[in-house]
Amino acid sequence: MELRKILATALVALSLGTAAQAQEAGGRLDVVVQPEPPSLMLGLVTNGPTQLVAGEIYESLLRYGTDLKPQPSLAESWEISKDGLTYTFHLHHGVKWHDGKPFTSADVVFSADKFLRKTNARLRVSLAHVASITAPDDYTVVFKLKEPFGPFINAFEASTMPIVPKHIYEGTDYATNPMNNTPIGTGPFKFDKWVKGSYIHLVKNKDYYLEGKPYLDEIYYRVIPDAASRAVAFENGDVQVLPGGSIENWDVKRLTAMKGVCSTGKGWEFFAPHAFAWLNNREGWTAKKKFRQAIMYAMDRDFMKDVIWNGFGKVATGPISSATNFYSSDVPKYPHDPAKAKELLKEIGYDGTPVRILPLPYGETWQRWAEAMKQNLEEVGIKVDMVSSDVAGWNQKLSDWDYDIAFTYLYQYGDPALGVSRSYLAKNIAKGSPWNNVEGYNNPELDKKWAAAAVSADPAEREKIYAEIQKEIVADVPVAWLLELQFPTIYRCNIKNPVSTAIGLNDSLRDTWIEK
Repeated sequence: MELRKILATALVALSLGTAAQAQEAGGRLDVVVQPEPPSLMLGLVTNGPTQLVAGEIYESLLRYGTDLKPQPSLAESWEISKDGLTYTFHLHHGVKWHDGKPFTSADVVFSADKFLRKTNARLRVSLAHVASITAPDDYTVVFKLKEPFGPFINAFEASTMPIVPKHIYEGTDYATNPMNNTPIGTGPFKFDKWVKGSYIHLVKNKDYYLEGKPYLDEIYYRVIPDAASRAVAFENGDVQVLPGGSIENWDVKRLTAMKGVCSTGKGWEFFAPHAFAWLNNREGWTAKKKFRQAIMYAMDRDFMKDVIWNGFGKVATGPISSATNFYSSDVPKYPHDPAKAKELLKEIGYDGTPVRILPLPYGETWQRWAEAMKQNLEEVGIKVDMVSSDVAGWNQKLSDWDYDIAFTYLYQYGDPALGVSRSYLAKNIAKGSPWNNVEGYNNPELDKKWAAAAVSADPAEREKIYAEIQKEIVADVPVAWLLELQFPTIYRCNIKNPVSTAIGLNDSLRDTWIEK
C-alpha cells in the first residue's frame, strides 16, 4: 500500500530557540484562570479552565497550527495511507513522564483504546470509526479505521486525546485514582501545588524532550472570581496574561489601550466559537423560510461586531467558520437591508404576531446583543418579546423547544463533521438537549451530503460537498448566523509568543518567553 508521509517542518519552530531567545529564557508567568478548574486530570475533565492549565501538563500526538494543519507533538512524524484507513505515528524517542518513567507506544494504545474510550465522549465520535489500535514497537502506533473518516486527523489535540500514563492508571478505577490530584504528564510543565481558591503552580519540566524548552521557569494560574478584580490585577501587574473571555468586553478596549499592553484574537481557530440564534423551524413565523431570511436582512451584524464585541469578531456567512477547514464564501449574502426585510415580511403577510427572543444568560454583553437584535427587528416591523432566564432556565427552554429565537454559540473543532453538522442533521432532532439540532431543521438531501463529506478520504471531494452544503443551507436559513467570535488574549508586550497554536494558551506556553 502506498503511503503519503507527512514530516515535521522547520516552520513549526516559529523561529524560536535562537541563541538570543535562549539568553532570555527563565522567569515566572502569572495567568488568570477563571473559573477555578474542578480537576486537572485532562483525561477525565475537559472543561475550559481544566484545558487551560492541564494542556501544559498533558500532551497528545499532535498540535495544530493556526492554519489548522497538524504539527508534531509526541509524534514526530506520521503517515496516512492513500485509502484513508491506516494512520501510522512515529513517536519521539527519549520522552519521560513527569515521574521519570519512560513514555512508549504502550501508553498511547492504553490511553486511546482503554482509558479514553470510557472517559471522553467527544473522542468516541472518532473512535467509533477505529477497528484497531496497535503498537508494532515502542515508538510506533497504528490506527486502523473501519472506513475512511475525513476529520480523524483532527482527533489528536491535547483535550480530545490526552495521553495518560499506563503505569499509573492500568487496572485502577480511573475516576478515583489518587494520582488524579497530582497529575503526571509528558508536557513542558509539571504540576507542583494547588492552593484552592488562590492559585495553581506549575514548574518547568527540566527533562522535556525538546531541547531548550520550555523557556519559562514557572507558571502561576491565579484564581480571581470577580471580572473587575481580574482587570485590576492586570492593571497592577499582578498578572501578565488575561485569557480570552476572562474580562467583560467593555474592559477590553480600555486595557488594550494601555502602554505596553498587547492582544491577539489568535488561538481559537480549532474551537472557532460560532455565535448564532436558533430559529424555531417547527411552528410560528420562524417556521417560514422568508421570515427567517427577513431576520437576516434586518440585523446590523457589523454594528454587533464593532459595538457589542468591540471589533473582536467577524460577521458569519453561514454554518462553517472561516477559520475552520472547508469553509466557502460562495453563499447567498445577507447584508443589513431593512427594505429587503420589509419586502419579505409583506410578501408572506406577516401579521404582527410577536416573536420571543431568549438571550444567552452569560453576562451583560449577551443581554446587550439581544437588545440590539430586538431593536433591529422592531425597526422592520417584527414585534418582539424578550424572555428573561438564568442558565438553568435557558437550558430547559431550549431542551423543551420553548422559544422562537434563542442565542447560543458552539465550537467547531476544526472540521464540519466534528462540530458543525450536529446542529443540522435530522437524526439530531431530539428534545432534552440544547446542543443538538435544536431548531428542528429537516433536509434529507443535505443529510446525505453531510454524511458523504464526513466519510470521504479525499480532501478535494470533501471541499466540493461542503461548498454545496453551505450554498444550499445558507439559502434556507435554519438558524440566524451572527458572528465568528474572538475572545482576545490580553498580555504585557514583553511576554513573547504566548499564542502559537490553534488552541492558544491551552498548549502554547512551551514556546513563550519573557523579554528582559
